[in-house]
Amino acid sequence: MTKVVAINGSPRMEKGNTAALLAAFLEGMREADADVDIVYSARLDVKPCTGEMHCWYTKPGECYIKDGMQELYPVLGQAELLVLATPVYIPLPGKMQSVINRLCPLVEPRLQRREGRTRAGFRDDVAIRQIVLVSTGAWWEKENMDTVLRIARELAEDASVPFAGALLRPHAFLMRQDGKLTPEGEAVLRAARRAGRELITEGRMRQETLDAISCPLIAEEELRRRYNAALPS
Repeated sequence: MTKVVAINGSPRMEKGNTAALLAAFLEGMREADADVDIVYSARLDVKPCTGEMHCWYTKPGECYIKDGMQELYPVLGQAELLVLATPVYIPLPGKMQSVINRLCPLVEPRLQRREGRTRAGFRDDVAIRQIVLVSTGAWWEKENMDTVLRIARELAEDASVPFAGALLRPHAFLMRQDGKLTPEGEAVLRAARRAGRELITEGRMRQETLDAISCPLIAEEELRRRYNAALPS
């Protein structure tokens, strides 16, 4: 049974578009018999990393900051698959950025050069073997999530584990109308559920499934018109 831990970095927690997309994705994983836990960064007492590198050079694997991360480290250490879920801010919600920075104690302080870059790797007692991203944004194009995508991919590469891919949902708010899922929104969530099953059963997510999650729900010009029309005059 694959052990999955998802970190939802949205300040809206269960109520946001990120939560809806993540819930469908995780449900697909459960259907494939994965053991899934979810953590909300907004509920964690997490202080920013101070950059002291105590966890590398003084007591490797131990963070000297005693806060909510101390409870999260053992949970993360047992996960085979780490899911990072976040809306696009500029670029990440503050607590989500702090959680990602504070993953440093999970990494072994032994550097190597691979494919022209300096890399490290997770510690031997950390089970994470894949990292995947779930992200939502409000603007029309999925390229609006490029910075968040780069952060997740770079984290995986720095830790020497495969980046399993990304579920990207631009203009995610259009999945709902008057508080209810639209038919197009339901199709997006069905695709997200399918992606979860694929990742657990096949070890990868099919490109056509990811494309279905990201597909346009409105013309770009119409979305821009709606945004601009809503501005105060």
